[in-house]
Amino acid sequence: MKRIGNLLIITGLIVLGAFVYQLMAHERAQDKSLVEAKAYIEKAEREWLHAGGDEDGGAVETFRPDAHEAFATLEIPKLDRTIAVVEGTNEEALKNGVGHLSESAFPGQNEQILLSGHRDTVFRNFGELEIGDSFIVTMPYGKFTYELKETEIVSADDTSVIRKMGEEVLVITTCYPFHYVGSAPERFVIYAYPTT
Repeated sequence: MKRIGNLLIITGLIVLGAFVYQLMAHERAQDKSLVEAKAYIEKAEREWLHAGGDEDGGAVETFRPDAHEAFATLEIPKLDRTIAVVEGTNEEALKNGVGHLSESAFPGQNEQILLSGHRDTVFRNFGELEIGDSFIVTMPYGKFTYELKETEIVSADDTSVIRKMGEEVLVITTCYPFHYVGSAPERFVIYAYPTT
C-alpha cells in the first residue's frame, strides 16, 4: 500500500512539473512575441516617418502580416496587461499571444476584427472585465481604442460569432468557464466598439 501511495505522489509531482514547465514555456513565448511586436511597430513607424508621409500611405487598406507574425499589441488597462497580437488562430499562433483570425479585418478597416486567446495564458482574469472597460490595439499604422459594450457566452462549436457586421467591432473570444479544467465547452465573447 505504501508503494502505491509513493507512486501516486511521484505521478502527481511529474504532472505538476509538466504543467509548470508548459506554463513557463508559454510565458517565455509570449514575452518574446511582445518584444517582436513592439519592434515591428517601431520599424513601421520609422519607415513611415522616413518616407515623409503625413498620411498612413494606404497602410490601413493594404496591411497583411505573415502567418504567425507578431505585428501589433493589445493593451487591457483594467488588467494592466499588454499582449502581442499574432497572425492566425491555430495552436502555434495562440501559444505566442493573442491570435488574429486571418479572415477578419484589421483596425481601421470598418468591419469585424476577431481576436482569440487562451483563458489560462493571455486572457487570465478576463472574468474581471466589465461593460465600459477599454482595449487599445497598437498597429504599425496607428493606435485604436475600443470600449466593451456587450458580452455573450456561446457553445464551443458556435461559429455564428464570425460574421460581417457592417461596422468596426473588436470581437475577442476565449474559452469559458474561466476556471474549467480541460477543454471548455463554451466561449466567452466580448464586443468592443471604437471610442471616436
